[in-house]
Amino acid sequence: MNNKIYLLRFHINNIRMKKIIIGITGASGVIYGIRLLEILNKLKIETHLILTNSAKKVLKHETHYTEKKIISMATHHHDESDIAASLASGSFKTDAMVIIPCSAKTLAGIATGYSTNLILRAAEVCIKERRKLVLVPRETPVSYIQLKNMLHVTTAGVIVLPASPGFYHKPKNVNNLVDYVVGKVLDSLDIEHEIFKRWK
Repeated sequence: MNNKIYLLRFHINNIRMKKIIIGITGASGVIYGIRLLEILNKLKIETHLILTNSAKKVLKHETHYTEKKIISMATHHHDESDIAASLASGSFKTDAMVIIPCSAKTLAGIATGYSTNLILRAAEVCIKERRKLVLVPRETPVSYIQLKNMLHVTTAGVIVLPASPGFYHKPKNVNNLVDYVVGKVLDSLDIEHEIFKRWK
């Protein structure tokens, strides 16, 4: 067999689609998590969604989306109380996890290793297995305790990506601002996209 053909087949057979955990907590800004799910769904990337009970309440106040609609965007859905879920084990391989938005409570739980639900346990697994973990906090102003927690998780290798939209691309509406933040998350996951105009 031609060596070039063999290498091409080897490469194709060893390509594995990304597997990403998406945690949506009760912080304001659930639209960021929804938009990320929409894009990953379009890209045919396998997603494992954890939607907290607090997020379900915020969802009703901030958007027109139903819980059923959001779950339908994900490849798999896990209950936040299911500590026996596959995501709770390091032997279940994933590429990354994004908590978007990330509440101050969730940040504190991750910073202290206090894994009382599946989002916190899955985040702990990512840290211990040296997998990419991205937190998107959306709160202002930020307290001294929250800043210390952000520093603590950053030291552990976590990416803290605050929901701080840019304006150099001259956004025309709220959707453009949401896409900017989601685009930065995609960048951190090494996923190609064109959902916002880059600085040149």
